[in-house]
Amino acid sequence: MATLTLWVLQSDLGRLLAQTGWVARLVLLILLVFSVLSWAIIYRKYTTFRRVRRDTTKFLEAFRVRERLPDSEPLTQAFPASPLVAIYAAGLRELLDQVGSGSNNPHPGHLKSPAAVGTAMHIVSTAEVAQLEHRMSFLATTGSVTPFIGLFGTVWGIIGAFLGLGEAGATTLRAVAPGIAEALVATAAGLFAAIPAVIAYNHFLHQVRETANGMDTFAVEFLAKAEKLYT
Repeated sequence: MATLTLWVLQSDLGRLLAQTGWVARLVLLILLVFSVLSWAIIYRKYTTFRRVRRDTTKFLEAFRVRERLPDSEPLTQAFPASPLVAIYAAGLRELLDQVGSGSNNPHPGHLKSPAAVGTAMHIVSTAEVAQLEHRMSFLATTGSVTPFIGLFGTVWGIIGAFLGLGEAGATTLRAVAPGIAEALVATAAGLFAAIPAVIAYNHFLHQVRETANGMDTFAVEFLAKAEKLYT
């Protein structure tokens, strides 16, 4: 890391950054913060969805090979990353409340209200989707805001270039080069922060929708098995 920092400082980019004004440096610092945070979220979301896909696949295999409905706690321990486990636990709790003996069910062993089971699973499913979407809004914000922050730096650099041109009193490249270079650096930094955030946001949004569809499908599958067993 220290070697990379030293290389940047000694390169043309480092010399260019040393010549920029305080406004351009502030713009670049803000864009750097956005970029670092967005990459941290991208890495965290990537690992999260990878675990979700792995545990969900294994959970569905374990659920489908059994003729009866297994206890939820062993599944929770075996597949902790899958959102289907929490949905299954909620549906199983409501199901056992209905099929158990007591004043709430005059016919023990029979499912009284499949809709209530579906509602319990839907509530947990909504919470699981919200958890998967956590911090994705920052990626959307980065993708939409950072180009305009870079554009502000671009405009400021062009203003500096025209001021330098006026002070020089002649249309020379030496007079306008620092301001134009400052403007181009701000533009590039804004795009560097925005493009990965937009790509990652769209990719993770697709993953969330795919997982949500899988939750709905599993809820239907659970209700079908429950009605088969308890009606």
